[in-house]
Amino acid sequence: MPDLEPSSQADATPRLGADTLAADVGANLAAVRDRIAAAARAAGREPASVTLVAISKTHGVERARAALDAGHRVFGENRVQEAQRKWPPLRAAVPDLELRLNGPLQTNKAADAVALFDVIETVDRPKLAAALAREMDRQGRRPACLIQVNTGEEPQKAGVTPDAADAFVAHCRDGLGLPIVGLMCIPPADEEPSPHFALLREIGRRTGLSVLSMGMSGDYEVAVALGATHVRVGTAIFGARPPLVH
Repeated sequence: MPDLEPSSQADATPRLGADTLAADVGANLAAVRDRIAAAARAAGREPASVTLVAISKTHGVERARAALDAGHRVFGENRVQEAQRKWPPLRAAVPDLELRLNGPLQTNKAADAVALFDVIETVDRPKLAAALAREMDRQGRRPACLIQVNTGEEPQKAGVTPDAADAFVAHCRDGLGLPIVGLMCIPPADEEPSPHFALLREIGRRTGLSVLSMGMSGDYEVAVALGATHVRVGTAIFGARPPLVH
């Protein structure tokens, strides 16, 4: 991969040489993939049915590039602005990468999200859904969308409530014509995740949505056992997350 300008985002760990960093990130990716494969086989699933999304939020270009050099192609970011700074030059060098938005999306950033991301995982309210539909029509670009479900009904967390999910899916998919392909959730940090993953699977079953983005560094094996098609792993791949620099 060609050399790129370093990101303005500092890494939490001491700066490593490119070869060492690539080896470390590559080894971490391999270890996570092995654990995903083992969890899938234990659940009677094919390992290839689970996609690893490497969450690179707040990590610099160097770590994202190390994962690309290791052959990884699916990445997640939480903020539109950070992704705009980091990913265009990486995509120019590696056109086949997939970039997913995993964080809350402000309505006024809908145009930027549609232009940049291949998948938007956090469609969570009618106003945002309408803005995305307008932008997709305007730009002629249709990134796949997931509905974020607030399975724990936490007031501080984004997402539709489970009892509103079916109607919201229908509104987005049938009323607005959005390319809704699946569901996403983030269970409460202080609760056992299994019931939340099972609930998302059930909502997916009754709405006909087969893509389930659930499970992070601490619980992705549980998510795989309960049907996750995409797991979002950051720390186990890239190391401790540095604070976001504004």
